[in-house]
Amino acid sequence: MAVTKIIEVVGSSPESSDGAAMAALEEARKSLRNIKAVDVVSTGLRGDDLSEWRALVRISFLVERVSE
Repeated sequence: MAVTKIIEVVGSSPESSDGAAMAALEEARKSLRNIKAVDVVSTGLRGDDLSEWRALVRISFLVERVSE
């Protein structure tokens, strides 16, 4: 039986909200395997001059069993 875990991460980009979402996914891929879905929850602008895009994303991945 497959079990899926969901985490939320925030990515940022100076160019676009899509870039911020991709940054979050690229960083998550460094430590997660079996990513099955990415959902963008929200996007927005941050910073003193509102020049930094941020994206909150939910990442779904399969939980692996540890062999004994």
